[in-house]
Amino acid sequence: MPEVGTAPSLDSGTDYDPIEHLNAIFSHPSTLSSVSKTSRALRRHQHELDTEIARRVAEQITADGESVQRMQAAQADLAELFQKIESVRERAMHTEQTITEMTADIKRLDNTKRNLTLSMTALKRLQMLTTAYEQLQGLSSSRQYRECAQLLQAVIQLMGHFKSYRSIDQIAALSRNVSDVQRELLEQVCEDFEVTFAKGEVAQRRTMLADACLVMDALGDNARARLITWYCNTQLREYRQVFRGNDEAGSLDNISRRYSWFKRMLKTYDDQHAAIFPAPWRVDEMLANAFCEGTRDDFKAILAKSIRRADGQSLDVNLLLSCLQETLDFEHSLERKLTDSSRMSIDTFTSNDEKVPLFAHAISEAFEPYLSVWVEAQEKQLSMMLPKYRQQPLKPPDEEFSPQMVMASSTELYSFYRLTFAQCAKLSTGAPLVELSKVFARHLDNYAQQVLLYHISERPSGQTPSRFPSTEDTIIVLNTADYCFNTCTQLEERIKGRVEDSFKNNIDLQSQEDAFMGVASAAIRGLIRRVDADLEPAWREMRNNGWSRLQGVNDQSPYVTELLQRVNARAREILAMLHKQQYARAFCDNLVELLANTYTANIIQCRPISEIGAEQMLLDSYVLAKGFEELLVSSASPGTAAPAGYVKRVQQTMGRLSPLLKTLQVRPSPPEALVQAYLIHIADKSDTNFRKVLDLKGIRKQDQSPLVELFIAHKSGPRNESLPQYSAFLTPLVVTTGAATTTANLASAQLHTLQGRFDPSTFGSAIMTAARDGVDRFGSPALGGSPAAGSRSVSPPPGNSVPNGDSGITPGGNVNQNLRNIGKFFKRDLGGLGGRFGGNRGGEDSGR
Repeated sequence: MPEVGTAPSLDSGTDYDPIEHLNAIFSHPSTLSSVSKTSRALRRHQHELDTEIARRVAEQITADGESVQRMQAAQADLAELFQKIESVRERAMHTEQTITEMTADIKRLDNTKRNLTLSMTALKRLQMLTTAYEQLQGLSSSRQYRECAQLLQAVIQLMGHFKSYRSIDQIAALSRNVSDVQRELLEQVCEDFEVTFAKGEVAQRRTMLADACLVMDALGDNARARLITWYCNTQLREYRQVFRGNDEAGSLDNISRRYSWFKRMLKTYDDQHAAIFPAPWRVDEMLANAFCEGTRDDFKAILAKSIRRADGQSLDVNLLLSCLQETLDFEHSLERKLTDSSRMSIDTFTSNDEKVPLFAHAISEAFEPYLSVWVEAQEKQLSMMLPKYRQQPLKPPDEEFSPQMVMASSTELYSFYRLTFAQCAKLSTGAPLVELSKVFARHLDNYAQQVLLYHISERPSGQTPSRFPSTEDTIIVLNTADYCFNTCTQLEERIKGRVEDSFKNNIDLQSQEDAFMGVASAAIRGLIRRVDADLEPAWREMRNNGWSRLQGVNDQSPYVTELLQRVNARAREILAMLHKQQYARAFCDNLVELLANTYTANIIQCRPISEIGAEQMLLDSYVLAKGFEELLVSSASPGTAAPAGYVKRVQQTMGRLSPLLKTLQVRPSPPEALVQAYLIHIADKSDTNFRKVLDLKGIRKQDQSPLVELFIAHKSGPRNESLPQYSAFLTPLVVTTGAATTTANLASAQLHTLQGRFDPSTFGSAIMTAARDGVDRFGSPALGGSPAAGSRSVSPPPGNSVPNGDSGITPGGNVNQNLRNIGKFFKRDLGGLGGRFGGNRGGEDSGR
């Protein structure tokens, strides 16, 4: 066969093509001479394949036969295995039967032996019981109680083995006889005790009585309880006769005689009777419990009778406290004497693992319902203290002012609270302590309103004008409010630490803490008013500047220099007195807020404002903002940088003016430019607000209509659909006609959060009015000025009102409630400054 390298193989598989193979072999006419040779080679290959196939088929047949033979052999083996298993099971059953037959006799012998043993044991116990019973009868008649106690325990124990045999007549009779002996012994021992104590022969027969107690121990708990009860009643019989049958001896005045009598009784027990009774009986403790129960019932009746006295006299508070204190001391002495470990002092807190005192409130419980009389006495005393505090000067005349100074009355008040609280905690940690905490809360409210607010309020002096507080007085009130806030928190924690767990939720001085924060807020507002009072000349100069006639723009207007000088001078003086940074920050933040609002109100009063005038005002606002950024560090050492959070807040506050001033810089011609500037900077769709801008620019009413129509057309466009209906900044502004520049008119044109001018004659009444009428937030009420100064100048359109804060303070509410609400928001503002009321905002002010 020719060798062709590219010819396919005969073993190519399913893809083999013989024609292709032949064409590859005989690819040239010269190769046809080898056809015969190729044919022989193919036939030889075919023969080899046939031989290989036949061999493989034969091998497969042979292998199948061997597999069948192996399977048949395995089945035979399994059948043989099952037969062997069945044979083993049958032999096992046979073996078990054989063993059972072999051991049956042995089991019968074991049962017989067991029954014989039980019978012998029962007979022996019966013999022992009969003998012990006979001996017990003899010893009982001869009063040999020690031996009786031992035999009695044996008899009772042996009798327990025959409970299941009581159906037998002899056993039932013996059981009845034993019970009779037990009753006889019980009555005999009780009789011996009664006779011995009646004849006064305890010392001579102490041993016999001690042995008799062993018999009572053997007779069980009921017998022992009967003897102890008899002993306690016998010993307390004289006490009950003396102190219950005699009104004079049983009165509260003679309470010490009761306790002295029982102390003598305990001494008698220790000397004469303690050796009679076994120590585990704790007879002295039982005697003390009986005394305490009887005495408690006596006191309840005496106190109830005292309350219902016909002569109308009330219960003497001092006598009540004296009796209660003596009772607590007596309970404490019993605890030390009759318990293993001495009771802890009632002035200290007890751990959860401490043993519960046995005699706590055992007698004093009778006094608790009447402690309200004592609580009322404390409230009367507090009511007399507050008017005195109100008349005291803020600082003693011989003392110099200090930035840390607080009113002496505040420390005196809390000292009284601590002493009263400690005394009440000794008397009771239940409902009376809760009532006392409510008294504390009421008078803390009164102190905040009647004392602290009074000292920063107007006080008629008989002359004109009325006296108003100085800066130093306001600082002292602020420090005192802060001190009262902190001490109020500590007082609440201490009361909760002593009161019973069931009353902890009733202790809450949070409202009082808020009230003191409200006073602090009023003090800060008073300080801000003092700064504002110095700025009227600068604002007057601003209003008289002629903003519609300016010919050019300067770096800053003359009034700006004077304004910054006055603000810095007064702020530096006040900040030097504020020793806590959070109050300094609150003062500066709200002062900047006031100045920004006042600047806005003066812009309205300066209309008409030309484009150059608006540009000058914008530059002035930048200069003012830069100056206000240094207020917080004005009293610090040179080079001190203001906190980043404060600077950011100043920029945001003063930045509210920029949209209005930038809009006023645009000329009304072409009108599209002014409308677009309004939509970009003011960014609302209010026709009323747009007219305010036109009024500020001095455009006449008859010339405003085309501009308003153009504004309406532009605001309806798709580009301005997302704009709000009203601007939060511009909507509250009121642009009135006329050019009045008085303080009252100016205040009426301010924002709803803007303050009126400072008026010393109405400063104090304005603070009280702020507390009575409520405020939106810190800095909202008007402190001085005309009644219009603190009122809202305009109401937003219905359905689109501008938010008025979230204080929830209702006009006309009571003073205390509004003080609390003011305090809540003032505390919230302080919390945002990184002070002790909350964390830093973003850590910006951590460097302060």
